[in-house]
Amino acid sequence: MTDWFSNHLITCLVLVPVLGMGLLAVMRDDEWAKRIALGATLLELGLGFGLWAGFDPRNPDFQFVERMAWMPTFNIQYAVGVDGISLLLVLLTTLLTPLCVLSTWGSIHHRIKVFLSLILLVEAAMIVVFTALDLFLFFMLWEVTMIPMYFMILVWGGPNRIAAGIKFVLYSLAGSLLLLVGILGLYLEGGRTFDWMLLSQQSYAAEAQFWIFLSFFLAFAIKLPMFPFHSWLPDAHSEAPTAGSVILAGVLLKMGGYGFLRFCLPMFPEASANFAPLILWLSIIAIIYGGYNALAQTDLKKLIAYSSISHMGFVTLGIFVFNSPGIQGAILQMFNHGITTSALFLTVGQLYDRTHSRQIRDYGGLQKTMPRLVMMLSIFSVASFGLPGTCNFIGEFLVLVGTSYESYLMVLLAMGGIVLAAGYMLWMLQRVAFGPTTSKMVMSLSDLNRREMATLVPLAIAVFVIGLYPSPLFDIMDSRVMHLVEHMQEVRSTLAALWP
Repeated sequence: MTDWFSNHLITCLVLVPVLGMGLLAVMRDDEWAKRIALGATLLELGLGFGLWAGFDPRNPDFQFVERMAWMPTFNIQYAVGVDGISLLLVLLTTLLTPLCVLSTWGSIHHRIKVFLSLILLVEAAMIVVFTALDLFLFFMLWEVTMIPMYFMILVWGGPNRIAAGIKFVLYSLAGSLLLLVGILGLYLEGGRTFDWMLLSQQSYAAEAQFWIFLSFFLAFAIKLPMFPFHSWLPDAHSEAPTAGSVILAGVLLKMGGYGFLRFCLPMFPEASANFAPLILWLSIIAIIYGGYNALAQTDLKKLIAYSSISHMGFVTLGIFVFNSPGIQGAILQMFNHGITTSALFLTVGQLYDRTHSRQIRDYGGLQKTMPRLVMMLSIFSVASFGLPGTCNFIGEFLVLVGTSYESYLMVLLAMGGIVLAAGYMLWMLQRVAFGPTTSKMVMSLSDLNRREMATLVPLAIAVFVIGLYPSPLFDIMDSRVMHLVEHMQEVRSTLAALWP
């Protein structure tokens, strides 16, 4: 890797989708547009692996850092870099985006170039969000990610797409306003700079921490989404096209968890420790509530959406126990949820393309006509509830280990959420794949073709590779997580000494 290329690798990751959008703008043939978009996202995936290859896992500091003055009057820079936490989310983004492009072959039939351009735009924006070291840059691209998702729902969504799109935007704008308030408060308290590194090295008064933390926390809780700020998610998922659901569940939700790890814990450790008991119990409620609601769903996409609320509960539970197993489990759970939930949405989307129905009652006996789809659906369903040997098991197990240091009662309640997950996933699988055939339509369905299998096989491989050998992912994040945990433990020890 040449010095120039390594010094500008993150910028290359941002520019490739933008250049792909430029090529799409001059293309007239939709089939060539699809090939160009797929080529751009595959090149992006290759650059993502190049970022991984050049990353030093023993170094907890940011790497591949790029800085350039942007608005010097206000101390605003184009500043990007990756550590072990952000690298995993960049890899997840670059892995899922080409699969989203592949999924458009069977599900998007009008304004194809526009749809592909939105996919590339949201990929570029998410790369910046996960690598930004300037809070103004972070906020700008945080806002940009909302725009493609809104139009995906509004133009290519289901029959209730307008209501779902407006609800998504209203919740997103509320979170964005809170985020902006928090960033401005941090700017004023931190010496009028937006530089993350400078701001994270300062200490803030308890009252300032309380209010700024609250603004950041609410913004990230809405994005995650965390109970009770979750009601926009099932509607958005149920109306979004398949690629939109994959982007939303696979990556956009992770922006909330990333925000907790990047801003709340390192910058406001005292406020984080004070709010932690409330957040932990809200996480337990989310795990149980999401699982219970998923058990009651008759719509396949809403079932997966409510399962996401439950899985995100494990993420916040792991983050706010402030120990290494919990935080590592939470990060791994974010990564694994992106794989399994995206795969479930892709599988349901492939079924919907054939039948235009998401109702569980319309299916039954699919193993007779679509054995390849049933095989994939079975893999991702058992992975979703954490079967040992699959990826979700490792993340949930570590979160439970970390939580056991705080409360055995919370561990038992969280395990109840896992039982619920097994219940709704296996019940769904039984009714859709192994139950009696309920319609002639099911008997006439064709199985997955090679393109559809190519969309799912990489995720199926990832399910088992991570489930059986997660060590490379731990190596990436270990030094950064340990640095963060040591910081939080020092703060908690100080608070315990002040208020024994």
